Amino acid sequence: MTRGDATLDRLLDRHGRTYCDDLGIDIARNTPSVLFRWLVAAILYSARISTDNATQAARALSKAGLTTAEKMAAASWQDRVDVLAANGYKRFDESYSRNLGDTAETLQTDYDGDLRKLRAAAAEDPEKMRRRLKAFKGLGDAGVDIFFREVQVAWPELRPFADDKALQAAEN
Repeated sequence: MTRGDATLDRLLDRHGRTYCDDLGIDIARNTPSVLFRWLVAAILYSARISTDNATQAARALSKAGLTTAEKMAAASWQDRVDVLAANGYKRFDESYSRNLGDTAETLQTDYDGDLRKLRAAAAEDPEKMRRRLKAFKGLGDAGVDIFFREVQVAWPELRPFADDKALQAAEN
């Protein structure tokens, strides 16, 4: 074991939980529902809102059954607003309801609701995936970075991925 491996082991022992862990998302399964739930969470985490509120809202959307692009697109704007407003997104409930609905519809239309098809359409190229992901409403570079940080478990072409925020946290 190298010194770097030992440091990594200590970091994981101390701070080894991921957002997916906190949300009960087994990202390694790489299924349409798992990937969609993580995409929704990445959109919520990239908002100017606390991590706790984003986690609460992501959990609530899943609990409400909005776990696939098809189900999210079928939900009414008001249904999404109600879940978001009751779970920490009062200031952003209307715009994020619209963003999540638009994202779900785009994912349905362009990729049959399956982010694995986005990955294949991008030929597993990280920059092409980034461009395609940024076409979803409410997902900019910060949101894609959040998405990539954890989906690299299932999509090895992204490894090793660490954005500036993760690198700063690791340095601290």
